[in-house]
Amino acid sequence: MPFIPHTDQDVAAMLETIGVDSIEQLFDEIPDDLRIKSLPAILPSLTEMQLARLMRTRAAEDGGLLCFIGAGAYEHHIPAAVWEIASRGEFLTAYTPYQAEASQGSLQLLYEYQTMMSSLMALDVSNGSLYEGASALAEAILMAVRLQRKQSIYRILLPQTIHPLYREVVKTIVSQQSIEIIEVPFDLTQGAITLAILEEHADQGVTALVVPQPNFFGVLEEVDALTNWAHAKGALVIGLVNPLAMALLKPPGEWGEKGADIACGEGQPLGVPMASGGPYYGFLCCKKEYVRQLPGRIVGRTVDTEGKTGFVLTLQAREQHIRRAKATSNICTNQGLLVTASTIFMSLMGPEGLYRMATACRARLRLLQEKLKTIPGVKVLFNRQTFHEVVIQLPIPAEPVLQSLGMIKIQGGLLLKPFYPELGESILVCATETKTPEDIDFFVTQLKAILQKQNILAMNDQSADIFLAKGA
Repeated sequence: MPFIPHTDQDVAAMLETIGVDSIEQLFDEIPDDLRIKSLPAILPSLTEMQLARLMRTRAAEDGGLLCFIGAGAYEHHIPAAVWEIASRGEFLTAYTPYQAEASQGSLQLLYEYQTMMSSLMALDVSNGSLYEGASALAEAILMAVRLQRKQSIYRILLPQTIHPLYREVVKTIVSQQSIEIIEVPFDLTQGAITLAILEEHADQGVTALVVPQPNFFGVLEEVDALTNWAHAKGALVIGLVNPLAMALLKPPGEWGEKGADIACGEGQPLGVPMASGGPYYGFLCCKKEYVRQLPGRIVGRTVDTEGKTGFVLTLQAREQHIRRAKATSNICTNQGLLVTASTIFMSLMGPEGLYRMATACRARLRLLQEKLKTIPGVKVLFNRQTFHEVVIQLPIPAEPVLQSLGMIKIQGGLLLKPFYPELGESILVCATETKTPEDIDFFVTQLKAILQKQNILAMNDQSADIFLAKGA
């Protein structure tokens, strides 16, 4: 409903019908000490025209920014047809189909999504989506633990090259389940984990190794060697991947000699706008032999008694169904509308379109990287191939530089110091296919000018300090 139609008289009539004096009385079971008496930050009621004007003003303040931030949410071109179709009435209220009589259209779309995602990951099975990438990783870890039930102690190797917020979510979800999370440090030269570092954990009875590709720094890990190492130690391999990158890179199902066992990640790059941080959705794929431990719902294709193709939920090991406490997960819904958009996006793009988009992202990042190297004092960290992102180190404090870029409507990257203090004054910079050579030149020119200005100010401050010291 686009507006609230109830007048004061309507509200009074409804309250009289149910026998209460006020709306507040409906919430009298809430203790007074838990109630907020007022909301001073909330504006008083506005007319429709006033509200529309306010929203346009706020939108103008937020819009027009040149974004070079990635870190798990990426600005990509989304064909107009994607959300034009996804916004149709039959899709707009997409929700988990619980019962067998659920819409065949919704079930078929989810089946098509699972088929495309399985193909992209080179694995046998996909579920119908999860909440977002971080919780998808936690679910993948719990799944790996269930698959390794014979172990008495569950140890998960979680590289520090994984998104720091993903690692926090994982700890929150699995910390109370007798699962030991071992954070694996990375090589400061390569920005990646190495076999030499992993060997320190070789005799610890590892349950699973998580392998990011690309990792949080945009660096490509040595997935074949890492996968073979884990399998040789009796551990499962969980690939945490960017789905768009898999159109260009080797997919998890083809890593090493046996392939990764589970693949998961964030589906946002596939047709979902950044939208100020969400909502997004997570994906989870695995080998067929592990399908009974796959959380969430799975749609299967069958044939009815008349020989017609039909789509049904299968292996419904969810808490809404008969398993309850024995369910593989507490997942009780999905990001149906977003999965709908991703399915339409992948259908429109096709394998060739996704490959070309990923290739364009790679080309734009290389151009940005080469341009950044020309700025005096700026150092590109890590000597590995990268996708989407690159880490640069600045000669002066990075936070004021990012603030200065923000003043001219450039989102210049993510400050890494709060997460990786060992990297010094570094920022994570991203470029996708949406960044033109002109955008990149503008960003690099402005960054260079800000660094020069900051250096001059710093030199002047030092000269003033020396002068005052001599005067003293």
